Amino acid sequence: MEWIMPVSDDYIVPLDSLSMADVPRVGGKNASLGEMIANLSSAGVKVPGGFATTAQAFWEFLDHNDLRARIDARLTPLDVADVTALAAAGAEIRAWVEAAALPAALETGLRAAYAALGDNVSVAVRSSATAEDLPDASFAGQQETYLHVQGADDLLRYVRKVFASLYNDRAIAYRVHHGFAHADVALSAGVQRMVRSDIACSGVLFTLDTESGFRDVVFITAAWGLGETVVQGSVNPDEFYVHKPKLAEGFPAVVRRELGSKAIRMVWRDGATVIEDTPPALCRQFSLTDAEVLELARQAMAIEAHYQRPMDVEWAKDGDTGELFIVQARPETVKARAGGGERYVLEAPGEVRIAGRAIGQKIGAGDVRLIASPAEMNRVQPGDILVTDMTDPDWEPVMKRAAAIVTNRGGRTCHAAIVARELGIPAVVGTGEATTVLKDGETVTVSCAEGDTGFVYAGALRFSVETLSSETLAAPPVKLMMNVGNPERAFEFAQIPNHGVGLARLEFIIARMIGVHPLALLDYAGQSPEVRAEIDARTAGYADPVTFYVDKLAEGMATLAAAFWPQPVIVRLSDFKSNEYANLVGGERYEPKEENPMLGLRGAARYVSTLFRPAFELECRALKQVRETLGFSNVEVMMPFVRTVEECAAVVKLLEVNGLTRGENGLRLIMMCEIPSNVLLADDFLQHVDGFSIGSNDLTQLTLGIDRDSGLVAESFDERNPAVKKLLAEAIAACNRHGKYIGICGQGPSDHPDLAEWLVEQGIGSISLNPDTVVATWRRLLRP
Repeated sequence: MEWIMPVSDDYIVPLDSLSMADVPRVGGKNASLGEMIANLSSAGVKVPGGFATTAQAFWEFLDHNDLRARIDARLTPLDVADVTALAAAGAEIRAWVEAAALPAALETGLRAAYAALGDNVSVAVRSSATAEDLPDASFAGQQETYLHVQGADDLLRYVRKVFASLYNDRAIAYRVHHGFAHADVALSAGVQRMVRSDIACSGVLFTLDTESGFRDVVFITAAWGLGETVVQGSVNPDEFYVHKPKLAEGFPAVVRRELGSKAIRMVWRDGATVIEDTPPALCRQFSLTDAEVLELARQAMAIEAHYQRPMDVEWAKDGDTGELFIVQARPETVKARAGGGERYVLEAPGEVRIAGRAIGQKIGAGDVRLIASPAEMNRVQPGDILVTDMTDPDWEPVMKRAAAIVTNRGGRTCHAAIVARELGIPAVVGTGEATTVLKDGETVTVSCAEGDTGFVYAGALRFSVETLSSETLAAPPVKLMMNVGNPERAFEFAQIPNHGVGLARLEFIIARMIGVHPLALLDYAGQSPEVRAEIDARTAGYADPVTFYVDKLAEGMATLAAAFWPQPVIVRLSDFKSNEYANLVGGERYEPKEENPMLGLRGAARYVSTLFRPAFELECRALKQVRETLGFSNVEVMMPFVRTVEECAAVVKLLEVNGLTRGENGLRLIMMCEIPSNVLLADDFLQHVDGFSIGSNDLTQLTLGIDRDSGLVAESFDERNPAVKKLLAEAIAACNRHGKYIGICGQGPSDHPDLAEWLVEQGIGSISLNPDTVVATWRRLLRP
């Protein structure tokens, strides 16, 4: 951008002439915009052009109005813990700044720079503090942004408002808490051409998973209209995860999608920004296409590669041109500076009062404090659970008092979420109705330690905190894998030492992420109006009910595959029993009533039955999608509960008919060894598969004739029984004799470390453990 400057660039500079070397002059945000325009345009990163005022302009503005000493005198004695005094001081200083006159040279320069952008163009006026966006502080939302500013007179007014926002209550408190001297922080106003996201969508992305710190994904949030609703936390946005290594290889690696309610949107109407209800049809569809998600992820990866660190990026889609723009990029500050850390474990869950999106991975307990507005903040006492509609960064001065935060609205990339993470406080956002469900004064436990979903439980529940070791462990004598069923925890678990996933269960994905019987989805037209309405609600955002089932299964598997890539992830085909399938929406109509479902229509017999085969073929479609379309060739397939060699051969053939041929594209086919017949005829079964994974739970049950779910005989259930160990030893020997894979994924080695040692002596190749026992078992096996 060029214009004839009637004023020196001491006051105003074009964005495209800036770089990160200019942080002292224009703050981190504006310097970063200039850096990207200059260095990343060729990599496809699009940043709207514009200009910035300098720190010198800010100081001379204060001096021109004799404000510097007055502000210092007002802030020096202030106790920011006194929220009433803080609010009074902030309001007084902001009034001084907004009423002050701009120096003539600065006003002239702003008018000239604005005119050079075009005739009465619409611009965004953003704040950029000179200490802002340094790697050790986020300053997220501490100052203001003003959108759709039109006309030179309005520009001057909003520049003063941006200058004044350096003295927002939250900004004053934040500087004190983080050790920044007020007099050391200046404010640069960034002025950019407005991206017409008010008629499209916008949001925030991170180049890592915000909760676990997992580095191999881009996490994108999106909602209709201007981005302030996402940033402020007033909407529950759509969420997307993209796997960076697979995208770099050219695969369309969107591994997960979560449809947000997006109940409101901010739009430009009659010369003003207004908030309105989002049309219902738009609420039910994703605000970005997969192609747009991938395009944003590519821009994000280019930005991260340039800055060589995880980044927090705001983006906007122009509704006129369809282009995707980056409007801010700053270093991600919470996970980037996290050390070893700790792991919170809820000892036993209780009654769920409400649930939402989990922020952080901690647990907090205390008394509910319902707060309607910042004016009531002084009611929050140390250790309370702060419950409110939405937490704006204005709440930051009091957030650090709370043991946890619960909100009705908001997503995982809003300012409140960022601040909660930075303060190390668990938060559950976007619950919908926390302020009506929870009662002031009731005692609750807020758990963010169970995956993406955060739960608020009744009462003060027991929980423990484990210190995580960052030591490097020597190689164990066998491969130690993990049993993982919940994709929401995959990114967290992948950071525990491991050799992959020995058992990835589909049941959690089907029950929690889908919730509908697959045959009901295949026969959508034949369902009752009530069941159709439930299916419609669950499948919103997807092309049709069957596509929903296949895509959701694929997303769950792909999330696990991405988390552990390139280590193997052995996916066990669904192993629900008839009573469990019947509990899914629409399920009762399709399931037989069996006296003993544990020994009934399950596993291989179910897949080849005429009753269930069409549903099983949807699982095959999902597996093919994960392995071939998304490129996760580390996914291997495991068949459960195979009673006979003939059944085994029939399932292998059925998989082949559905495009999953053993050996093609490196596909390994593993069989659960969990029935005595599997061991007795091991040589025959192994002709059809690439190895066994021992299911010690069912093998023990069927060897000893014990119902493992019956408390009356449970004490006799022990995988170390000599009869069970004899079968275990024979299964291991058979696989080793044939040169095939042999592992164990049952509960036994997690419960009994001595059994793990015995299995190693027998020559087992891998042991798959519950995540919380991996490190302890690893250490035990290293003992001489």
